[in-house]
Amino acid sequence: MKPSVKANLTAFHHDARLYLTLGIANWSVFVDHIPNNVVNLLTLRNFGFSGAADLFVFVVGYGVAIIHGRMALERGYVVAATRIFRRVWRLYAAYVVLFVIYIDAIAYVASQSMAPEIIHEYNISGILEHPLRILVSGLVLQEEPLNLDLLQLMIPLMAFFSLALWGLLRRPNLTLAASIALYVAARWFGWNFRVYPDQEWTFNPLCWQMLMVLGGWFAVTGAPGRALYDKSWLRILAGAYLVFALAVTLMRHSPALSAYLPDFILNSITPTDKENLAPHRVVHFLALAFIATHLIPADHPGLKWRPLQAVITCGEEWLAVFCIAVFLSFAGHLILITGPNLVVMQIAVSLVGFAAMTAVAYYITWSKRQDLPAALRQQA
Repeated sequence: MKPSVKANLTAFHHDARLYLTLGIANWSVFVDHIPNNVVNLLTLRNFGFSGAADLFVFVVGYGVAIIHGRMALERGYVVAATRIFRRVWRLYAAYVVLFVIYIDAIAYVASQSMAPEIIHEYNISGILEHPLRILVSGLVLQEEPLNLDLLQLMIPLMAFFSLALWGLLRRPNLTLAASIALYVAARWFGWNFRVYPDQEWTFNPLCWQMLMVLGGWFAVTGAPGRALYDKSWLRILAGAYLVFALAVTLMRHSPALSAYLPDFILNSITPTDKENLAPHRVVHFLALAFIATHLIPADHPGLKWRPLQAVITCGEEWLAVFCIAVFLSFAGHLILITGPNLVVMQIAVSLVGFAAMTAVAYYITWSKRQDLPAALRQQA
């Protein structure tokens, strides 16, 4: 293992900002998956080029590199790799359970004529005619019901990361360069995973792996260091790009304002270009992360603010909370399309969903604490 990587892993301390970011991403995913909801106008995707998916992939890469990098340091790479694959299995098991229950619930709602059009909206129109084919295709990740694409993406990314971690611990810069090369090749040659019968994944794993590896690279190298944060010109440049992204995104939401955008921007910068992880999305996310970590250091007292603990706890239990969020977003959408879709109802549905996600996260945290020995339970 490279000595500098070993030193960075050893020096790392608990950082609540990682879990806060995952919690924000989970809450954003929930409201973003409810169409015609006024609350989702406040999520990241409406203020720039990146969104909740970027937060998820980068932070998970960062966290896995820290946790399993330390494990490799203490017990060897083979042990760390097997533990990563155990996470892959948990992700896959969660996806399968969620997939089966999710499509069954949607099909039931559609068959009962409560909202028959919802079966097409959620991309499972073949479930009534070919249920076995849909099920088998789903088990091999060749179906993509609406809102399950991000969880589906995390399965191959986590499996790939077991190999990337080996390189990050020994040659981090070379590993990042190889990841970028794969990203460029996938975009250039149009490589992607397939969805039955002739479609492609919403999130191309061959491109999105770069963001996960980038998160791991930042974790093991300790970049950017304090010297980089102290460069005022870099903060100004990052801030300017965020303002530019905000302006372009807001103008695109208004047909009248979008007429003022140059053709170059309209044709080359598409805020919704998430399939192949457009470069401007990556730059926007990095600029946002750079400014945010400068303004909110790891020891910021605001991270101990009680209302933020709910979001942080949702981040600590991000997988379970994400699965619950998928069902809650479906239930919220169903409520809004079968009842009065008023602004107050949209806000109420969102708040109830946030409360339910938080309750699940706190219950899981409490349940885990009960399994600890008494001495450790008092310290937790």
